Amino acid sequence: MGGAYSDWRGHVIVCGLPGVGLRIVEELTLSGVLAVVVDDAPDPPLARLIDAWGVPLITSTRAEEALTSAGLAGAVAVICAQHDDLRTLETALLARRLRDDVRVVAQLNNPAVGRAVKQVGVAVLDVAGLSAPSVVEACLREGVQRMTLSGEQFLAVRTTAPRTATLRQLYGDLGPVAVVPPDGDVLVCPGRDTEVGAGDEVTIIATPAELRATAAISYSERARSSARQHTARRSVAGYLRDVAMSLLRAADRRLVIALGALVAVLIAATAVLRLTYQYAGPGHHITLLDSLYFTVETITTVGYGDFTFRGEPAWLVGFAILLMLTGALFVAVFFALLTNVLVSRRIEESLGRRKITALRGHVLVIGLGTVGLRVAQQLHAAGRDVVVVELDEHNRHLGQVRALGVPVVIGDATLPEVLGSVRLPAASAVAVLTSDDLANLETGLAVRDQLGPRWETTPVVLRIFDPQLAHSVRETFGFKNVRSTAALAAPWFTGAALGLDVLSTFYAGDEPLLVAKLTVTPGGGLHGLQMFDLTARTRVLAIRRAADRTVLEHLPRRTTRFQPADEAFLIGPYEELLTVLRRDRPSPQVPTDAGEVSQPGTS
Repeated sequence: MGGAYSDWRGHVIVCGLPGVGLRIVEELTLSGVLAVVVDDAPDPPLARLIDAWGVPLITSTRAEEALTSAGLAGAVAVICAQHDDLRTLETALLARRLRDDVRVVAQLNNPAVGRAVKQVGVAVLDVAGLSAPSVVEACLREGVQRMTLSGEQFLAVRTTAPRTATLRQLYGDLGPVAVVPPDGDVLVCPGRDTEVGAGDEVTIIATPAELRATAAISYSERARSSARQHTARRSVAGYLRDVAMSLLRAADRRLVIALGALVAVLIAATAVLRLTYQYAGPGHHITLLDSLYFTVETITTVGYGDFTFRGEPAWLVGFAILLMLTGALFVAVFFALLTNVLVSRRIEESLGRRKITALRGHVLVIGLGTVGLRVAQQLHAAGRDVVVVELDEHNRHLGQVRALGVPVVIGDATLPEVLGSVRLPAASAVAVLTSDDLANLETGLAVRDQLGPRWETTPVVLRIFDPQLAHSVRETFGFKNVRSTAALAAPWFTGAALGLDVLSTFYAGDEPLLVAKLTVTPGGGLHGLQMFDLTARTRVLAIRRAADRTVLEHLPRRTTRFQPADEAFLIGPYEELLTVLRRDRPSPQVPTDAGEVSQPGTS
């Protein structure tokens, strides 16, 4: 097999099949892009799957031999998507050394390693970092997702059509990019004369100034600004609140009894001294405040000498002796129990087992892998209260989330007791993000069962890798927010490999949409093409002309023509954007022995 693909040109080598690698191969295959997979120990089911797609598989254990056999000499890109950062790093650096002009894209979870590798010309992407924003947006339900196009800020805003009318009548010159009816398929990149019904969800991408200038959309930055203010206030007020709530949550029955007994002794002794103690002879009773002061002085055995029982009746002296003994006993018991509670509380917090009894409106993150960690970090940065549930008490990310002050509960999230301990009924959203599809489905169903009537109004984001299972879960069990981190991240990898710069990913209904930048190739398929000649499900959001890079044309006219070296910012489904890319830069076919061309897997 050593030179089996040495004559191929324009193909992509994908190293690493599990996880995002499989989805990258699938995306390339569906888009008609040639791919060769390199994996020294592929899972048999995955190997059979890519064989059914007609994708070659190289299984050599020697990295250099495998890359050579996969046709590195004619490849346009190498995508390194192994689960092991060390293997990924080794493959990326080897590919760069063997061919310094090939595009190399690597999946690395360690930011420090990623920054170092970028310096040698390797494009580094992080699956967790790419997919987390979509999960966070679904949890927060703000309806606003931010993106930057060539240095200028744009917003993807979800709104609801107030009445039946055309998009032009409702939103004027704003550019709608998706319409999601309550019942029906998502309409991507509709024309402005498309009629929508009352209650349809419409996604519009515009600049903040354009949104502020229209009364058709109620857009505000209040959600984010209030979150930032909330975060700032937490420095002092949040600390005091946490201390107070810790004491209240930690108070057990013994502590309450001891405190109650101490208060009862104080009240009784104060009343006795107020009625019977004579400070300056008969008829000179002390005030209520002095009585309380004398009682506390006696119980704590301070004895400043300003009040004494000398010269008082014998029964009152006996009462004083009893007050000293019982008071000292109750004080000692109370402080001993309080110390025990505080120490135990600190131990529980350090182990992540504290009860979240005072939280409301928090977000539950179930599963603390790399995706769960990023989601928890971004939610915390947005000023939201977060509670993490993790099954493995030795999880390597525990220290990072605890350093943020985020409570972690170690337990099985499929159990009602665990979900109750993290106050699921009071949560504003739930993100189920373990790396096991079955565990996520079981947890999601348990969450749905425990939410009861709140199920319809509480966002539950479910991470499901398999697309068919995701569709079935969505249709059968009614989960509205099913996300695949691999599906969200795969377009970034393939785009980087083929020259399509993906800038943002978000969902319209269950349809993932991408915003990407494409530089028009001189003499390519887009050169001189009018923008309305693009595919119907693709729209040009903005364009920066090669002749004047200082101006960004937002929503150019449909008759505008592409010119060489123009930077076009496109939106649409991934496969449509790849179609545009291939139209601009046709991919070479695979030469056969007879000099003809064919696709892999044909005979």
